[in-house]
Amino acid sequence: MPTGKPAGVACIQLDEQLRCRLFGRPERPAFCGGLQPSAEMCGETRESAMFWLGALEAATAPATR
Repeated sequence: MPTGKPAGVACIQLDEQLRCRLFGRPERPAFCGGLQPSAEMCGETRESAMFWLGALEAATAPATR
């Protein structure tokens, strides 16, 4: 996604099992490689992790005018 990924939109590089097609490849964006999951981030369920990621996206979204 050359101009970045909008909040709430799944990355176009995810496969059918929601795994990154670029994992371990040099063209993987630096942000993705720098994101280090933690127990707090992942939680106990996929829903917990998605909620955490949604909050992260909201907190880092560009300000609207």
